[in-house]
Amino acid sequence: MSLLTSLIQASARFQQAMDNRQAPAAKPNDGQLAQDKTPEAAGSPGDDRFTPSGQPEADPGSLKTRQLPLGQYKQTVAQDLSFVRETLRHKLAEYNLHPATALSVGKGDGGSAMVEGKIPDELRDKIEKDLNNNRGFRDAFSRLSVTEPTLHFMDNALKLNQAYGVSNSLLDSLVSENQQFNGLQDVIHRYDSLKRTAGSDQREAVSSQRYAFSLNARA
Repeated sequence: MSLLTSLIQASARFQQAMDNRQAPAAKPNDGQLAQDKTPEAAGSPGDDRFTPSGQPEADPGSLKTRQLPLGQYKQTVAQDLSFVRETLRHKLAEYNLHPATALSVGKGDGGSAMVEGKIPDELRDKIEKDLNNNRGFRDAFSRLSVTEPTLHFMDNALKLNQAYGVSNSLLDSLVSENQQFNGLQDVIHRYDSLKRTAGSDQREAVSSQRYAFSLNARA
């Protein structure tokens, strides 16, 4: 029995030794399989990227609109905004009105400035007269009535494009392939041209939207 037991134990050790020798030989193959699968995982549908490969970067319209110098546009418009805002604040102080008084300045039928707000009619008329006699204010306000709405349109369209990949055909048509011709005035000029060539219904809709500058107004 002791000899039989010894033979059984020797056979078990021999089988275990053979198994141990075969296991290392299988590891290189396993590593090769894992290495072969790695490139597939990088491009798999489950890859958590914001923009899938081939999406909107391949769209020429999206590419050229994303290169718009929006920051420069905002700086240009900000100068007129600051001038108009400070002019109105000085008028409030000049006529001893509360600095938080809400005012709204728009254009009348003849292009003159019209003031609205909860102030006495006599003071409102005086402020309107002062603003219309202030050439600097008239010029800045006239520019704002065109530049600020256009800037809001471009800013919102670009945010939608960057956040959701939604392109805007109107914005794409306003932007030139040559970035040298994409200054703020260039874009505004093309925008005005599109409005003039639009249908009568679209022109009426645009003309009905009058620009107004609000001071101390709460949304």
